[in-house]
Amino acid sequence: MKKNLQIPVVVILIILLFSYPFILHGKLPIPSDTIIGLYHPFRDLYAKNYPNGIPYKNFLITDPVRQQYPWRHLATESEKHLQLPLWNPYSFAGTPLLANFQTAAFYPLNMLLFIFPFRIGWSFLILLQPLLSALFLYYYLQNLGLKKSASLLGGVVFAFCGYATAWMEWNTMVQVALWLPLSFLAIDKITVRHTVSFRWSAIFILSLVFSFFAGHIQPFFYLALTVFFYFIARWMQSGRSGKIFGHFSLLFFIFIVLTAIQWLPTLQFINLSARNIDQIWQKDGWFIPYQHLIQFIAPDFFGNPATLNYWGTWNYGEMVGYVGIGPLIVALYAMFFRKDKKTLFFGTIFFLSLIFALPTFFAKLPFIWHIPFISTSQPTRLLFLTDFSLAVLAAFGIDYYIRQKKRITILYPIFFVGFILALLWIYILRMHAYTIPISLEQVAVAKHNLLLPTALYAAVSVLLIIPVFFSNISKKILILFLILTLFDLLRFTWKFDPFTLQQYLFPNTSAISYLQKQQKQGQFRIMTTDSAILPPNFSIMYHVQSLDGYDPLYLRRYGELQAAIARGKPDISAPFGFDRIITPTRINSPLIDLFGVKYILSLSRIKEPKLIKVFTEGHTRIYKNKNAFPRAFFVQRIQSAVSKKEAIDFLFAKNIDLHTTAIVEGWGVLKKRFVSGTVHIMRYQANAVSLLTKSNGESFLVLTDTFYPTWHVTIDGKKGKIYRTDYNFRGVLIPKGIHRVIFSDSLL
Repeated sequence: MKKNLQIPVVVILIILLFSYPFILHGKLPIPSDTIIGLYHPFRDLYAKNYPNGIPYKNFLITDPVRQQYPWRHLATESEKHLQLPLWNPYSFAGTPLLANFQTAAFYPLNMLLFIFPFRIGWSFLILLQPLLSALFLYYYLQNLGLKKSASLLGGVVFAFCGYATAWMEWNTMVQVALWLPLSFLAIDKITVRHTVSFRWSAIFILSLVFSFFAGHIQPFFYLALTVFFYFIARWMQSGRSGKIFGHFSLLFFIFIVLTAIQWLPTLQFINLSARNIDQIWQKDGWFIPYQHLIQFIAPDFFGNPATLNYWGTWNYGEMVGYVGIGPLIVALYAMFFRKDKKTLFFGTIFFLSLIFALPTFFAKLPFIWHIPFISTSQPTRLLFLTDFSLAVLAAFGIDYYIRQKKRITILYPIFFVGFILALLWIYILRMHAYTIPISLEQVAVAKHNLLLPTALYAAVSVLLIIPVFFSNISKKILILFLILTLFDLLRFTWKFDPFTLQQYLFPNTSAISYLQKQQKQGQFRIMTTDSAILPPNFSIMYHVQSLDGYDPLYLRRYGELQAAIARGKPDISAPFGFDRIITPTRINSPLIDLFGVKYILSLSRIKEPKLIKVFTEGHTRIYKNKNAFPRAFFVQRIQSAVSKKEAIDFLFAKNIDLHTTAIVEGWGVLKKRFVSGTVHIMRYQANAVSLLTKSNGESFLVLTDTFYPTWHVTIDGKKGKIYRTDYNFRGVLIPKGIHRVIFSDSLL
């Protein structure tokens, strides 16, 4: 085998080892066990053999199956039919899909979703993350002149660090991050060589484009900022060439143009969303608490959600930046003793990322000053840069260690980490009752989870100390160091990230089949009375439309209306209390009828005159709402509203009959009466709704789909105007006669 292929082959073998549950047993790196373990009617499907629910590995990572997987699945369905995935009709009574950003509709690696069955293509995408992370960083470090073993260490650490492990199965956060070392490599190839290379210019643009389209704006923001400063640093080191600066300015401009198809609709959506309403940065866990720095040495000191014993602050995945005991020691060694500009640069990234992720004075300034975007972004995600810089510094450290003849200074980081471990043991064994008290159960968890880090620390320390007394480092020492690191990180990742049986991934049930059958007979929506039933976004997978939704971006108008319904009065004041998850439960509100909620799912008996029980599966009951409005209907009069406050007041007025009266904003004329008529939905698609109307005079049509400025209407091919109606919906003035009315969505 050629020497230049040896390490890439080793990396591939490591990824194959990590992927063995998928390769050998056909299990998917998707937390689908939470679907059938936590939620009805899926639990009902397995209730005969598992009356208490099928055991699931990690309750914390439900988001991949509640958000990313359904969104990408829906987007891919549209793209397979050669349509832009603009609109999601299944959540929030209709909401933007492409503009959501996390849909990652234009991510080039999505080609795997077209080649393979979706669940298999999705799994390949997940498993590509550690492979590409390791290879890209390996080649970047090789370009810096590091030894192959050091470059391999850096790549493995980046592939399986705390950030990568915590966010791996989201299939967005790590997809964004893995392109960073390739961007750095392209910058070096151009700036250091003073050569405007078409090949490396294209690689630079593509690395940014791929990262941007990968589906999460926050880590991309950190990546783009880091890439810019890295370019400035390398450009200044390489002579400050005006030609090179101009060339990169052009490359950044090309990137902006190429990605406009995503960021323009996303900015529009953000501007109309409630993103800044329920983001409370003062809450625990918004920043990384100082005590959670312990997790850099003992990742499970506070327990682990996979073993149901986590007792730390808020979300384990947001707090863990573990890179392995050995890599941490050699990374500290590089920061303490390797004196060069590259170490200074990555050391600066490490410290700055921590300064702004911890609850420091500087970290709080963007939130105090309400800086757009930054003030609504959780700073714990800066662990991306923390872990990336530690991976690079670990490679620098082991490379420096190998090349040095006097290695006595390695004892300093070894003693430093050992001192921290000793303090932790003293606290757990003796001092916890006298300093910061914790329960005996928490003591037991911390004590148990200190054993392995301590054993690994001892083994790594011995390996690093032995060469201090010899002039040459044996290859066996380096191999053992890499094996220990690999064992440490793979064990850490396997513990947190599940591989699950394929049949657990959105199975069909009798209750869902019933709803799907009814959906074919006409348009309606559903809602649930319990968060344990068909949670938000699950309905996407079954093409059933729902009022609920779970998304960091949801339309502010929709949030205001649902907040008013929940409060039972025309109160649209913030905060709403949804925290990204809207699950309406007020079934007796007449506005629920207006939304066309025809079926309500419940785990308990409901006594409500308008509801009739029509289906049961296990504990899941389905009730039919006799008062549900049709999706489209005519009204006889308009109530004009000059503001949204006036509109919501009219909507909640006791004497209002929403069957005959529509509250219209921007109408601008006196009250006017219209004739009624008939309306028939000819075709209902995500991006287009086609209706046939008939009336004996001028009429006003109400379509109870969410109003959004990208939607347009034509009447017999002629452009019409959509009015915001009943606070959240669409209304159109229809002339006398028979007409074909088409609502269609566009990019902007």
